[in-house]
Amino acid sequence: MSDRARAYRNAGVDITAGNRFVANIRKLVASTFTKGVVTDIGGFGGLFKPDIANMEEPVLVASTDGVGTKLKLAFAFDKHDTIGIDLVAMSVNDILVQGAKPLFFLDYFATGKLDLGIAETVIAGIVAGCKQGECALLGGETAEMPGFYADGEYDLSGFCVGLVDNAKIVDGSGIAVGDKIIGLASSGLHSNGYSLVRKIYGACDLAPADIFPGTDRTVAEVLLEPTAIYVKPVRTLLRDLSIKGMVHVTGGGFYDNIPRILPRGVAAAIEFGSWRVGPVFTWLKEAGALTWPEMLQIFNCGLGYLLIVEPELAPEVLARLEGMGQPAFTVGEVKKVKEGEEQVEISFPAGVC
Repeated sequence: MSDRARAYRNAGVDITAGNRFVANIRKLVASTFTKGVVTDIGGFGGLFKPDIANMEEPVLVASTDGVGTKLKLAFAFDKHDTIGIDLVAMSVNDILVQGAKPLFFLDYFATGKLDLGIAETVIAGIVAGCKQGECALLGGETAEMPGFYADGEYDLSGFCVGLVDNAKIVDGSGIAVGDKIIGLASSGLHSNGYSLVRKIYGACDLAPADIFPGTDRTVAEVLLEPTAIYVKPVRTLLRDLSIKGMVHVTGGGFYDNIPRILPRGVAAAIEFGSWRVGPVFTWLKEAGALTWPEMLQIFNCGLGYLLIVEPELAPEVLARLEGMGQPAFTVGEVKKVKEGEEQVEISFPAGVC
């Protein structure tokens, strides 16, 4: 190492390791590049030239997010290969709700001391997420900040930019009484509610390598199952079908997310039990002594994404999703409500609460 880097190294920042990290991931990142990417990684900014030839009035859509305290379990279980997928999913699913095609993603990785093996594993997950989300990993930032993070820990954030023609923005304004609500299955907990998950898990006697109740997978695999990315099936539907509204069921569960796309005077009437609720949710409810209304306020409970369509279109949407290998269910319909009434009504079978 050059003498001019010694002072920074003695302060805890290894410039050489940072440069080696960028060199190691260059080919991996390049594997996500689409035809719109103009620059390689390593520059001051990433350049992207979007194809707007078939758009009358292109509109950019952007979203930013992190992974939250799910990271704490990644540290505890020393499992870092999927957390990057979560990072991408939280942003691409959000812009997808408005009908946007994801164009590119940028990440921010910060740690006290750069561990090349862990960092490269995390980036590999981000790359996998970008491929699922059909967007380019255009660049990012790696920050080594001694004394700022606990040993072995890091933080992640990122943002995605997408594009949609103004006339094709999905905003929920056309949702009407009688429209059907179709739920797309989640892969598991996704990336919200982990402060409560960690509290419940911390009070139980399950080890990371134990088989999770009701499954044939380990605790670490179930609790760190990455967030499903819905870009491919939903974008396929949007090519020639009219979707009135879409919901990414994330923090706030059903009760906070669904009203974000509903017009005044209508509510989503959801029938609990019309979809498969996975073992992880049943376990959390029982181990945490929670009610299903409490669960639905916090978790996706088996549905990570919702579509609202005209009644006549619902069978075709379900058939197409099934053909793409995406489990989906008709879970309710839109009903009329008075001004000021709650816009999410969930009915439960007798004896279930």
